[in-house]
Amino acid sequence: MDNNLALTKAATSTKQKPKGRKSFFKLLVQQRALVLMSIPFVIWVIIFKYLPIWGWAIAFQDYKPAKSFWEQEWVGFEHFKFLFTNERFLLVLRNTIVMSLINLVLGFVTAISLALMLNEVRNMAFKRTVQTISYMPYFLSWVVAAGIIQNILAVDGVVNDLLKFLGLIEEGKEILFLGIGEWFWGIYGASIVWKNVGWNTIVYLAAIAVIDPGLYEAAEIDGAGRFRKMWHITLPGIRNVIIVLLIMNIGYLLESGFEPQYLLGNGMNIDYSENLDIFVLNYGIRLYNFSLSVAASIFKTVVSFILITAANNIAKRIGEVRLY
Repeated sequence: MDNNLALTKAATSTKQKPKGRKSFFKLLVQQRALVLMSIPFVIWVIIFKYLPIWGWAIAFQDYKPAKSFWEQEWVGFEHFKFLFTNERFLLVLRNTIVMSLINLVLGFVTAISLALMLNEVRNMAFKRTVQTISYMPYFLSWVVAAGIIQNILAVDGVVNDLLKFLGLIEEGKEILFLGIGEWFWGIYGASIVWKNVGWNTIVYLAAIAVIDPGLYEAAEIDGAGRFRKMWHITLPGIRNVIIVLLIMNIGYLLESGFEPQYLLGNGMNIDYSENLDIFVLNYGIRLYNFSLSVAASIFKTVVSFILITAANNIAKRIGEVRLY
């Protein structure tokens, strides 16, 4: 009896397979415009994202550019062992993680806070002015932005002049802010917020705009003030957007940036400004140790994949929206 039942199920599933394939190709024909539009993107992804992966083999070789791929000397995990036992790499890894967390926390808190405040502004002229001013730094290149920051924090800059005016420091005892390594993380965090906060609010303002206005009207009838409406309506209304962006940003925890650290860093704050990207540049590319550079890149990619997968699974377990 059980054998007959199994045979019946197998026959049924066998009959259903062609139907499934037929419906798939029928759907493919119906959506041929979308398929054709996606072909260039798929080709781009394959060429620039998947084909270069073969180059990861360099991390397991003592790579010499003058030799062909098959003439390289294979050294196994020697470059990875060097990375994880090198004190400088561990210091750089600490800096990268700390600056990424600063960027993550300040980026979310400031962008969400500014979006909530702008949403409460009723004077449209003032609102647009604030939005324009906050967006402008984003369109500056980091070369220009770093020059502005260096001039402001210089010994003869605005900040030192203000401190002298307030009587907090004396003439001749100006502070070289970028020369104090322990202060670099704070300067980096403030610079990132200044440059990106306006742009980061766009997504949250767009999410707030689609919240049903009837919810605010009902809350107002119930006697809710502005803060209660923000807490019970606005924030829950954009929660899905916050979680998705949080998952994506967690995946880039080892991507703390390159330009601000490279342009604002110097010999006096290098123990706090150097991150993984600068480490790869200094100890890999500049010294022609390309295998070490690739090994560090593989480490970053693997950790990023693990983090984004873990964050997505955690969101799934607690019943929140997720990437996939």
